[in-house]
Amino acid sequence: MSESPVYLTQSGLDALQEELDYLVGERRQQIAQQIAEAKAEGDLRENAGYDEAKNAQAFVEGRIRELKVKIHNAQIIDDTQTPDDQVALGRSVVVRENGYDDEEIYTIVGSTETDPSNGRISNESPIGKALIGRTAGDVVRVDAPAGEIEFEIVRVE
Repeated sequence: MSESPVYLTQSGLDALQEELDYLVGERRQQIAQQIAEAKAEGDLRENAGYDEAKNAQAFVEGRIRELKVKIHNAQIIDDTQTPDDQVALGRSVVVRENGYDDEEIYTIVGSTETDPSNGRISNESPIGKALIGRTAGDVVRVDAPAGEIEFEIVRVE
């Protein structure tokens, strides 16, 4: 198993464990039933149902292995190790792009929990890297595909 830490919130770890439990229990049984039903139809060489079930089985087994590695290497984010006013993993940060009045809120998470459409950005992303360790009032510059973006940190939550 890979030894790279997988940074997760407790809720993120719980979600991975829940998915693993579902795949190992219920989903494996469903696929086994689909394979059995397809085998009962006879000739497997041109049996689309059998092929689909075997493909689903391969996908699920791969996902199970992936989840086990992530859970094994999970490192729960502990934001109590940094000052409350400092951007850190697990914290939310309110920023304002220079030249605009609108504020945006980002929560800094590990790459496994990233969901940019909901404001959850990876600590490994350009914005995440630029924000980590900074405090309210700091101005950060981020090299983005569309050019450099400058943010002011309004507050850390």
